[in-house]
Amino acid sequence: MLDLNEEEILPLSLQHTFWTWSAQGSVSPIPVKRAKGVYFWDIHGKRYLDFNSMTMCVNIGHGEQRVIDAIIQQAQELPYVAPAMASKPRALLGKLLAEVTPGDLNRFLFTLGGADANENAIKLARAFSGKHKILARYRSYHGATAGAMAATGDPRRLAWEPNLMGGVVHFLDPYRYRSTFHRTNPDISEEDFCLDYLNHLEEIIQYEGPQTIAAILIETVTGTNGILIPPPGYLQGVRDLCDRYGILLIADEVMSGFGRTGEWFAVQHWGVVPDLMTMAKGLTSAYAPLGAVAMREEIAEFFRERVFQSGLTYTAHPISLAAAIATIQVMQEDHLVEHAAEMGKVLHRLLNDLGEKHPSVGETRSIGLFGAIELVRNRRTRQPLAPFNGTSPEMIAIRQFLLDHGLFLYTHWNILLIIPPLIITEEQLAEGFAILDQALTIADEAVEHSL
Repeated sequence: MLDLNEEEILPLSLQHTFWTWSAQGSVSPIPVKRAKGVYFWDIHGKRYLDFNSMTMCVNIGHGEQRVIDAIIQQAQELPYVAPAMASKPRALLGKLLAEVTPGDLNRFLFTLGGADANENAIKLARAFSGKHKILARYRSYHGATAGAMAATGDPRRLAWEPNLMGGVVHFLDPYRYRSTFHRTNPDISEEDFCLDYLNHLEEIIQYEGPQTIAAILIETVTGTNGILIPPPGYLQGVRDLCDRYGILLIADEVMSGFGRTGEWFAVQHWGVVPDLMTMAKGLTSAYAPLGAVAMREEIAEFFRERVFQSGLTYTAHPISLAAAIATIQVMQEDHLVEHAAEMGKVLHRLLNDLGEKHPSVGETRSIGLFGAIELVRNRRTRQPLAPFNGTSPEMIAIRQFLLDHGLFLYTHWNILLIIPPLIITEEQLAEGFAILDQALTIADEAVEHSL
């Protein structure tokens, strides 16, 4: 391997890399040297507590030797095999996944990540149903490839229109804190709130014509756009609408899957089995790139005599599959799903305590180790601390404070995302929240100035 002075990592990376989601002139990456458990270190030895699992994906934590060893062993034995061939890791991973996925989701199409998993789920739904429209929500994010970006509802889609996949219709999310339908009656019951949004979806289905709609694609729990947890009865209601109108249900579990919410998959909280379910991120805990589409047997059987006209050179890559097998085994051996559920209670309490203390906290939301803090300038008006699809000096200052004090997390508009590795302890959560507590004084000052 070529040798490189650590001090050269940042300048060479800036010189030769074209960075995603960034204006190239304003990129300022952390030069990372190593990572272990829930921490990572930069080249200067500074330690960061990883409250975002890097990119919401390192569920089992950093530097897990059991997964590293599995990758090494697979690389020595069979580093690559053509997509049309069978292999030991392909056989084993299919068996393991069938044991942890809900209901009768027992056939798997392997991809490289979440975006192409969603693209292939859409292809499968369109081919199986013979229909073309896809319904998705406005606060969803499904990936950056052309089809997945078309399904994405948030403003990341806008820069690439109209050169995206056609046939997508968006509808509103059941986002109680900022409900479009309930600005004048915020005290509406959970049951009526849920029913209003199901009625809204049914109205869209009727307007678009159920005979044209192949599938409804939703993030089970909306991720980067705010950890929006569906109200009781909502997912069951969406499932019922799909059954009533002959529409497939695709659950995007790329971010919410593999223990993140305290269940293997978030749909299991509500006892719902989708027709197709996408996964990535936690599938390998990002030790290697891999995504998958889980499908019901009847969808796979549809292609018994029909050719599925799609594929990827790296489909079912043995090294990635080996990483996934080892990741699932680590989760099972260490009871990480159960641990995430227990630590979820701690996270919920810490979020509530922070909300009670800081007037800048409009709302906190969490399910398992999937949490968000929504910051506002005024609790009464709910004016966000940063505008929709924008930022503010306060949000920039908060993020910089957190980094300066060794806490790494993502900010999205006026929201702080709390998505740590599932191995995190109560003490480590408290460590991060002590830094958050200090940082929120910046937001509180903005509240004082707005009064």
